[in-house]
Amino acid sequence: MRITKTFFETRLVATGEVGFVPTMGFLHEGHLALIEAARAANETVIMSLFVNPLQFDRDGDLARYPRDLERDVELAAAAGADVVFAPELEEMYPGEQFTRVNVNRLSDEMEGPNRPGHFEGVATVVAKLLAGVQPDRSYFGRKDAQQLAIVKRMAADLSFPGSIIGVPIVRESDGLALSSRNVFLSSQEREEALALNRGLMAAADAAEQGVRRTSELVGAVHGEIGTESNLSVEYVTLASQDLVEPLDELDRPAFLALAAWSGKTRLIDNVHLDEANGGFVADRGGRLETTSVLYGPGGPGGGRG
Repeated sequence: MRITKTFFETRLVATGEVGFVPTMGFLHEGHLALIEAARAANETVIMSLFVNPLQFDRDGDLARYPRDLERDVELAAAAGADVVFAPELEEMYPGEQFTRVNVNRLSDEMEGPNRPGHFEGVATVVAKLLAGVQPDRSYFGRKDAQQLAIVKRMAADLSFPGSIIGVPIVRESDGLALSSRNVFLSSQEREEALALNRGLMAAADAAEQGVRRTSELVGAVHGEIGTESNLSVEYVTLASQDLVEPLDELDRPAFLALAAWSGKTRLIDNVHLDEANGGFVADRGGRLETTSVLYGPGGPGGGRG
């Protein structure tokens, strides 16, 4: 395992086809699944670890973001990474910055209005990482469905070489989509948050059984969420996978995405609906059989589990 600090050093140590996994650190099994996917298809696997200040849109979130380089390096190595690129701020943003990357239209819905400037920060840092690392394949989680679509479009529009690969969601054993934020849920909030997964799975079942009207699919989600009065929903939206266009009907590859608050914790989740055999099949992701590494002694929840 090598730890590098500059783009030049990172490119220098890479050999053969390069698989790249960009992260902000404090890894969980969702990140590890990206590394494992990269390991299966590339000679060199590079994981970046950089907490990007441009994509934080709420006061205090950047300062509160957990950081543990030693922990992350150990987990990344065990999952199959060869190199951890952990640049300082000055390597990523040397001097005053005048350039930002904005992917119009795909940022207009869902997360865009609720997190102003977030996707501009994501697109900018990913563009810099792709230009600096120069990977053959880059791996992103399907959990951030809108982000994945934006990164794919940005890479295509700017003619970055290499491919962008989406990897299925990893869920906790009870179905909650993995997120470092999960550790901040109280026991009651955690139980209530499971309605988000139940709603998406009900909609996934309906889509596979032939339901195509968006109102019915969204209604299936709300039918489950409505049983938990303490959940506050920001949106439930069916959108196309390529352009993030809201759809009135499921007639192309799409994802059904939601955002909701459980107490003071904001959660997102989705289910991708892919065309297959004249119909649609839902990507429900995978479930852990054991407790997530997030709840270990070094976790942000203080070992709660």
